[in-house]
Amino acid sequence: MKILILGGTGWLGPALVDAALARGHSLTLFNRNESAPDLFPTVERIVGDRLGDLSELRGRTWDVVIDTWGPSPGIVSRSARALADAVDRYVYMGTIFGYANGEQHGLDETGPLQRIDDPDHAEVTIDNFGALKAMAEAAAEAELPNRVLTMRMGLLTGPGDPHDLLTCWPVRVAEQPRVLAPGRPSDLVQFIDVRDVAAFTISMIERAEVGPYNTVGPAQPYTMGELLEQCRASTGSSAELVWVDEAFLQAHDVRPWVDLPVWCGRSGPRAGYGTRSNARALSAGLTLRPIADTIRDIMHWWSSQPAERRQLRTAVSDARQEQLLSAWVGQSSDLARDDGSTMR
Repeated sequence: MKILILGGTGWLGPALVDAALARGHSLTLFNRNESAPDLFPTVERIVGDRLGDLSELRGRTWDVVIDTWGPSPGIVSRSARALADAVDRYVYMGTIFGYANGEQHGLDETGPLQRIDDPDHAEVTIDNFGALKAMAEAAAEAELPNRVLTMRMGLLTGPGDPHDLLTCWPVRVAEQPRVLAPGRPSDLVQFIDVRDVAAFTISMIERAEVGPYNTVGPAQPYTMGELLEQCRASTGSSAELVWVDEAFLQAHDVRPWVDLPVWCGRSGPRAGYGTRSNARALSAGLTLRPIADTIRDIMHWWSSQPAERRQLRTAVSDARQEQLLSAWVGQSSDLARDDGSTMR
């Protein structure tokens, strides 16, 4: 198949390129040639800006286009309209965080999606990202009815993550003698290796599938406790996991998901982020590698990075973590003494 990728040189893009090449497909990348210009030298690259009219693509045809970015419905609408006669199908790499009821558990693809006013003039933030992606998904479908495949991706992880979202946990477990473990060990979490997203996307393209798919793992309910224990096992760490109550963290202005990635908490606007239904994707053939393999590959990549990169880009700082742990342990000790006094 002939596949056009809008982008292709960030983090998700190269994973898609690798998966498509492994399956023998012919690729064309369309981007500004500013990020990793030497990446994939054997793959055709057309230089242009998708914020323009895509005139550089006129006169060409492909079986499918993959939109790896597109957080603005206006931009996606223009791209889909410009390519309507050049491609059979449009693949939009969306997000699982676009559902209107972020706190609701078990949402499947039929759940209502977020909307905001004036989306094309909104600055992308962690709070409106889901709404913008949901509206962009709808924009693609409006331009190309029944020709759009939307991969509603969960939190992406794997080697090379530019944001260190899940990476922060095995790294901290490997490097620290004690680690702040948020909430309860039974709190549910979800994420997916970027390479599994890419492989599933290409397989869906090959079968000419359309519609939305919650593309997230693990296959079975998975807890924060299981994740941190796997981090210890995979890194050979003996770090102490100090479980800190959610109410305590909230009282100290520590936000689930934002300040402690992956963990959603049991209350608040993101409480349902760890329980989205992936039944449709699994039935369609989504295959997920063992979490131990992802953590191993993350740590191998991390150890190969220069010192300046081996500074976590997300999560509370080491110093802030120690402040919180000291306050929590001190509070717990005070409560224990109070209980002892009461008992006497």
